[in-house]
Amino acid sequence: MLGAEFTKQSGSSTYFLGGLQTYSNALKIQLAHVSPKTLEQFGAVSKEVAEEMAIGGRKVLNTSYCLSITGIAGPEGGTEEKPVGTVWIALASEHDIVSKRFNFGGDRSINRERSVMQSIAMLHDALISRK
Repeated sequence: MLGAEFTKQSGSSTYFLGGLQTYSNALKIQLAHVSPKTLEQFGAVSKEVAEEMAIGGRKVLNTSYCLSITGIAGPEGGTEEKPVGTVWIALASEHDIVSKRFNFGGDRSINRERSVMQSIAMLHDALISRK
């Protein structure tokens, strides 16, 4: 959904190079260079994994910025510690990594939409503060 949001406008290829959809832990490791140790210690839905995904994605894609989203969209999969709606979003740049935790609630569609909008807001804020 995040890639679709960036590319819905004509000409988006001037600023959007692509993305990695690493839903499985195996692809997080293989494509985004997340450490298996990090996944084992913190779980896929964690600040640490979100940050490693953003850093690894930025390096693999050779981009100025890279966003990552990892979460429990639902309706199943939540725990007491990480309930459905828990989402970590990270933004990596050459100089910084920023990550935020959200809890969007129990509706899968809303969780996915809010994850995309919050990701774009984080990128927007980073670009504005850079000026």
